[in-house]
Amino acid sequence: MTKRDTLARRDTVADPSEAVDQLSPVGTGAIWRLPVTVCRINQFLGERTAGALLERAIAAAGDASKPSMIRDREVVPDVRRSRSCQDFAAPELLAAIDEVLEAVEHTLGVSCRYTEPHYSLNLHNDGDFYRPHQDTSAEFAPRRLLTFVYYLHRTPRPFDGGELRVFDAAMPLHTGTTGKWAERTWRDWAPEHDSIVFFRPTAWHEVRPVSCPSKQRGDSRFAVNGWLCSPDPAHRGNDASR
Repeated sequence: MTKRDTLARRDTVADPSEAVDQLSPVGTGAIWRLPVTVCRINQFLGERTAGALLERAIAAAGDASKPSMIRDREVVPDVRRSRSCQDFAAPELLAAIDEVLEAVEHTLGVSCRYTEPHYSLNLHNDGDFYRPHQDTSAEFAPRRLLTFVYYLHRTPRPFDGGELRVFDAAMPLHTGTTGKWAERTWRDWAPEHDSIVFFRPTAWHEVRPVSCPSKQRGDSRFAVNGWLCSPDPAHRGNDASR
């Protein structure tokens, strides 16, 4: 049977959608895999400033740290296991972010003018992790415009794992097609001391499990996690700044 005969037979199929499926050169299960843009800067603060910030983080990791929450109000150990310090102050980090913000905005296609920072110190020790999630829970979705994660740890690195895994965006080529989570593709970013990453809060990401043989707090994977957020609608009358 010739190719022309085959096409002629397809034209007689009773179900038009079936005919489209057979004639289409792209399968109905086809899915785009689109890499998510991540901006990473190494040696962000410099050895002296990063060292001082690490010592401050280790000191804050004692009684001031509490189990990390999801959606800022629930402790769910099966989803997130780590500890956080909500009152940790890192003005030198914010100043450095402000210096590179214009380039980051351009690269990620986002405007952070008139935003305000919200951040906390998070530490992952032996067995800790954070399952795949987005930084766009219902109450924060309209406000969080940019995610940043700044990494700190003792050197040589006293733990293994803890990579930031950023999943590629998956978009179906045909309406109704949904990809399976297990088929997602990704890129891992190592939590290098004095490095920072920026990405859009809509990106799916996770913290891979950490192995810390000493189990000492000071040997943890430290990170300052935060967002640049649009002003709270409840305080629109106030002037906001970066």
